[in-house]
Parts: sequence; C-alpha cells; structure tokens
Amino acid sequence: MELLQGVLIPFLGTTLGAACVFFVKHNVHAGTQRALTGFAAGVMVAASIWSLLVPAMEQSESLEAFAFVPAVAGFWIGILFLWILDHVVPHLHQGSDEPEGVKAALNRSTMLVLAVTLHNIPEGMAVGVVLAGAAQNGMISLASAMVLSLGIAIQNFPEGAIISLPLKSEGMGKVKAFGYGVLSGVVEPIAAVATILAARYVVPVLPVLLSFAAGAMMYVVVEELIPEMSAGKHSNVGTLWFAVGFTLMLALDVALG
Repeated sequence: MELLQGVLIPFLGTTLGAACVFFVKHNVHAGTQRALTGFAAGVMVAASIWSLLVPAMEQSESLEAFAFVPAVAGFWIGILFLWILDHVVPHLHQGSDEPEGVKAALNRSTMLVLAVTLHNIPEGMAVGVVLAGAAQNGMISLASAMVLSLGIAIQNFPEGAIISLPLKSEGMGKVKAFGYGVLSGVVEPIAAVATILAARYVVPVLPVLLSFAAGAMMYVVVEELIPEMSAGKHSNVGTLWFAVGFTLMLALDVALG
C-alpha cells in the first residue's frame, strides 16, 4: 500500500496543479512563472543530493575510498540518457518558438506537454528507485522514500499549473487544458513502476540507479529550469525561490526522513 501511495502522490501534485485552470482566470504572470520554476529547480537539486546521491554513496560504503564510483558512473549515465532524449523527443519549452528534438508535425500544445513530460521521466524514476530501495530489506527507509515523493509532488503542483494555464490563455477549453496538464504527469507513475520492477532484479546496482535518477534530474535543472527562471528582468526572483525550494526539501528530508 505504501508503495502505491508513494507512486501516486507526485501524480496527484500535477493533477491538482492542472486543476488551477478551473479557478484561475488569468495566465500565470511572467514573474510568478519564474518563481515557480525556480522553486521546482530548488526541490529537484536538493532531492538529487540528499535523497539520491548521498544514499547512493552510503550504499557503496564497502568500496571504502572508491565509494564514489557507482554514484559518479550512474550520474553520468543519467546525464547522457536525458541528453539523448532531449535530442530525440520533439518538444517546445515555455517562452520559446523554436522546437527542439527531431522534426515532427506536432502542434504547439503537444510539444509543450512533451517538454514537461521529458523532465517528469527522471522524477518518476527517482521516486521508483527510492521506493524500490525501501522495499528491498530496508536499504532506504520508507520515510525517506515518502519524503521524496512528497517533495516531487509539491514541485509538481506549479508545473501542472504552468502547463495548463498557458494552454487556456491560447484559447483551449478548460477541460482540455486540464487534460493536457494531467497527461504531462502520467509518465511519472509509469516511470516509477517500471523502475521498481527493474530494481527487483538489479538490487546490487541500486547505488547506480539512485545516482542515474539524480543525473537525469540535474540535466533537466541545468538545461531547462535554470535558464527559464533566469529569463527576462528581475531574474533574482527565480533565484530566491530556488533557495526556498532547496531549503524546504532539505528540511523535509531531515525532519521526516
């Protein structure tokens, strides 16, 4: 039951965020969007460090001075995995008119959703791998796994709103815009379940899987979220909210994990 809750909590965050389309009349202000993006980036960086990389090295303590090797290897595999997806999957970032990835005859709305879906994949994998670690002889505490799920859910709330509200402002119906927002988050529970199933057979390389998810998340933060939170005037708003997201995730990890 706990595993199911851990998988679904982040998806619930996206769904609630997308539901803002029914209550918010206007589009997200540019400054607010930078703040929300910065907050999401802060949560992801903190989660990558405290919930993924540190446990990965703790699980490799038997390697003594080389305990960093699985973490470094997994981190780079995660970076390269997202780099490949970034160049293959057609997508469009908020505020940009130039699609990335391979050329495809997709409409703007679909490519915006695919952009969010791209960085939801590593988030789902991160949740899946810590839940797998919690299920395998307590290699990771269940409390720590639930903290990560909660942290991802918190930063998924603004992401759901950021994808749905602009679609509504472009003339899309509220229900359809809500559906697109929810659809962008569906990949998270799918990625989480797939990772849990895979981890059952590769427990010895759990540290690599933990750091793989961290590398994938850090790629998203540096390649996408930081440029978006720093765009335009008064970019320090994004920086301050990055700090809020980082310290919130750090506090949750220490207090609850």
